[in-house]
Formats: sequence, structure tokens, C-alpha cells
Amino acid sequence: MSRLSHSETHMVHRIGWLRAAVLGANDGLVSTASLVVGVAAAGSGRPEILIAGLAGLVAGAMSMAAGEYVSVSSQTDAEQADIARETKELKETPEAELNELTNIYVQRGLDEELARQVAVQLTEKDALGTHSRDELGISDTVTAHPVQAALVSAATFAVGAVIPLIIASLAPTAQIAIIVALTTLVALAVLGGLGASAGGAGIVKGAIRVTFWGALAMAATAAVGMVFGVTAA
Repeated sequence: MSRLSHSETHMVHRIGWLRAAVLGANDGLVSTASLVVGVAAAGSGRPEILIAGLAGLVAGAMSMAAGEYVSVSSQTDAEQADIARETKELKETPEAELNELTNIYVQRGLDEELARQVAVQLTEKDALGTHSRDELGISDTVTAHPVQAALVSAATFAVGAVIPLIIASLAPTAQIAIIVALTTLVALAVLGGLGASAGGAGIVKGAIRVTFWGALAMAATAAVGMVFGVTAA
């Protein structure tokens, strides 16, 4: 009797770059579109709108890269400090660490004898890796990489920001604000759906939450543009 093969595809290994990619593209779309809409609502001409949008693209991409690098580096530093502390404890108090690991498995549902056997065998194979994973929650699968996060964020921000700039360069000057807003909402819905799909979540839910916050941001900047545009006039 043959055994059926069983294969699974999990999404958790994508967390490191997927979060940075979705955040970068979403921020690029929303911030640049909002900037374009706000400047257009103030009554500015196409050259001013495009210059403002391009400046926002460059500044935003650099800001995203720097922010992601610093943020993920801080996370990595904290993880490394915990691993170093755990390495020291395994060397100085191995029995206490074994008891701690046993208690973790007991709390997860194993009886004490089996939990002890599992703890002993895993410790013999890879003590530090076992404690890092089961005690500290640190795993290579979900560990983020600062440079990767920075590059992905900057690149996806630029890609997202290009969309409203292209629309602004092609749309009639008097209708730039409304056309950019509408196309950005469509792009945000697509982005939210793709991001949710790549992460294994609900597509509709992902699209709605991204579109909602994008619409709110553009409405706010349009209001600011209209207020100051009227005041300046």
C-alpha cells in the first residue's frame, strides 16, 4: 500500500522581505499621490506638481531605506544580545537551562517524562538553536536582514511613487488631483490584494484596509492644499 506524499507551502519565510516590500510600495503610492493631490488642489501648475512629486519620491525612498535599516538593525542587535546571553547561560548553568526547556515543553502539552526526553535529545543535537527557537522565539525563518529590508523598501517605494507621477504627467492639468486620486485608489486596492495573497491572507480584507487609509491621506492633503491655495490667492 503506497503512502500519499504530502507537501505544504508556508508563507512565514516571506515575512522578512514581504513586510518591507508592502510597506514601501504602499508608502510610495500614498505619500506621493497625497503630495501630488495636495499641490494640485492648491492650484499649482504641472511643473510644480511634478517637481514636488519627484522630490517626494527621492526623499521618501531614502527615508524608507534609512528607517528600515535602523529599525531592523536594532531588532537584530537585540536578538544577538539575547543569543549571546543564552550562550553564556548554557555554558555556565546547563542543568538549569535543560530544566527550563523541559518546562517549556510541559507547558505546550507534553508530559514531564516525554518533555525531558525531548529536551535532552534536542539539547544534544543543537542546544543553542533549540533555546533560541523555543525559549527566545528567534528563528532563521523569520529573522529580518537590515540591508535586504532597506533595499526592498527603497525600491518598492520608488515603484509605488512612480505611478502617481506618470498619471500627473499625462492627465489634463485641471483634473490632475481627481485622476491621480482615483488611479491611486485602484492601485492601492491591487497592492493590498497582492500583498495579502502573497502572505496567505484574505485578498478583499487586505485591499479594503489599504484603500481606506490611502483615501484618508489624500483627502487630508487635498483639504490642506485647498485651504492654503485659497488663502494664497
